[in-house]
Amino acid sequence: MGDTDQDLLDYEEDDNETQTAGDAINTAVAVEAKKGGYVSIHSSGFRDFLLKPELLRAIIDCGFEHPSEVQHECIPQAILGMDILCQAKSGMGKTAVFVLATLQQLDPVEGQVSVLVMCHTRELAFQISKEYERFSKYMSTIRVSVFFGGMNITNDEKVLRTQPPHIVVGTPGRILALVRGKKLNLKHIKHFILDECDKMLEQLDMRRDVQEIFKATPHEKQVMMFSATLSKDIRPVCKKFMQDVSIDSTLPTALDTTVRQLCRLSVGGDHTSDRRADRFVLMSMT
Repeated sequence: MGDTDQDLLDYEEDDNETQTAGDAINTAVAVEAKKGGYVSIHSSGFRDFLLKPELLRAIIDCGFEHPSEVQHECIPQAILGMDILCQAKSGMGKTAVFVLATLQQLDPVEGQVSVLVMCHTRELAFQISKEYERFSKYMSTIRVSVFFGGMNITNDEKVLRTQPPHIVVGTPGRILALVRGKKLNLKHIKHFILDECDKMLEQLDMRRDVQEIFKATPHEKQVMMFSATLSKDIRPVCKKFMQDVSIDSTLPTALDTTVRQLCRLSVGGDHTSDRRADRFVLMSMT
């Protein structure tokens, strides 16, 4: 990772902050209620994504019939394991993109964390964890845990020891503390997600936390980042977390796509049809 500008705002997560977990929960619920339904609905249906039946049942229970434009563009790419960098206004359904995409791909293994989602506030972390619980309601074997500052870390350690989750949502400071304490093992992470990524990567201390956590995960994994605002200065920082990324901003649509094809050839010269396509998608909707 490259050096960051020293004039970035410092970030410090204090486990002794006066805000209680109850305050965090109430705020998260209020934010979720305020956002309401998604905008810019697309004419296609969620069934077109060929999602697991359990996911479709949960989506129907939530009253969703058609994906938003963001979901329509990103979900098909995300469920194939492609790296995603998405910029879209709040309320357009960005959270559902990575929640549905990771649940679709998740093959839970007992004792292994496969999905790591980080955000900059405890309220948002709690809200995201509730979205995972809502969409995984018919996937009984999947466990979701949320970890953030302001709570006794021993409670988090107990959860990881006695009921290890498959999906972890949290703030960088608390996640890093659990990693450094060897309580949270990230060696099996397959999906690394930053929600409101600009909020974390613009702040020097929080960016360093994210980088250290990122280095504790496997090299081969899916990386997805989402934000309502994504400055030109932050885009290159985001790209450093993704492999072989280049962005063509001259495309006529709001969706900039770059495709990298890898062809595997046998030693004997027999060309196989096994081609692996890694795609990085930058989506910007205003």
